[in-house]
Amino acid sequence: MSSSLNSRIVDLVAPRARCAAGEGDCRGRPSKNGKFQAASAKRRALLLALAASPWLALAPPARAGTPELASLRRWGSGEFRRFGFLVYEATLWAGDDPQRPPLALRLDYKRALEGKAIAEATVKEMRRFVADEALLEEWGERMRRIFPDVKPGDHILGVYRPDGARFYQDEQLIGGIRTAGFAEAFFAIWLDARTSAPELRAALLKRG
Repeated sequence: MSSSLNSRIVDLVAPRARCAAGEGDCRGRPSKNGKFQAASAKRRALLLALAASPWLALAPPARAGTPELASLRRWGSGEFRRFGFLVYEATLWAGDDPQRPPLALRLDYKRALEGKAIAEATVKEMRRFVADEALLEEWGERMRRIFPDVKPGDHILGVYRPDGARFYQDEQLIGGIRTAGFAEAFFAIWLDARTSAPELRAALLKRG
């Protein structure tokens, strides 16, 4: 709720409260037929209704990343490099089996990347496990709408649940994909034996 709305509510309500308590000047300045009092009462009712409206409450963003990890334990972590440049550091959370959901993978970026480029690179890696180009194109479009641009210091957390994959940035949900097979193919990029980054896979699958 804006500070101006708060101030307006206080201005209208506080004098009435002081008058009821026997404080301040309780003399009204009515116009003909009491129209002034009626209009003031309507304004007070409207502003109080707005103040109570849950749609205007500026609640903090949902913090969902930490609860997603609460039932998991940290496994391994490692670096992903391309042409010798460090792109991101990856960390895996899992239960007893680091290759079965629920899983969570956090990527801490060390370079600036566009969300579109992240989605396109993801689709390219998924082709190792998925042959359906129409499906890959659909997934790519959905990921382009989800993945944000990142800069060094940013991170994205991917969570693999039985009902699909969800993605968070700074513990705030940014999107999810429940299409059958997506979560499996997405996490296979890092955890499948056919990954293009076998050293990173080995590091992730080590117990922390």
